[in-house]
Amino acid sequence: MSKKGSLLRSVQAVAWSFLGIRKSSEFQEDVEKVSPLHVLGVGLVAGLLFVIGLIVLVNLVVAK
Repeated sequence: MSKKGSLLRSVQAVAWSFLGIRKSSEFQEDVEKVSPLHVLGVGLVAGLLFVIGLIVLVNLVVAK
């Protein structure tokens, strides 16, 4: 495998970060294989989707 990981690997790393649970060995592997730009992009998109999801949820609850 190449030194830099795929976009899927970046998505997995960000997802585990959102949950806050990750083995130390897997974290070190991500640090070595994942591009920081991929992580930044995926993190921004995931954060935006999370905020939009919360806004939609609040609007649904308040509308009832």
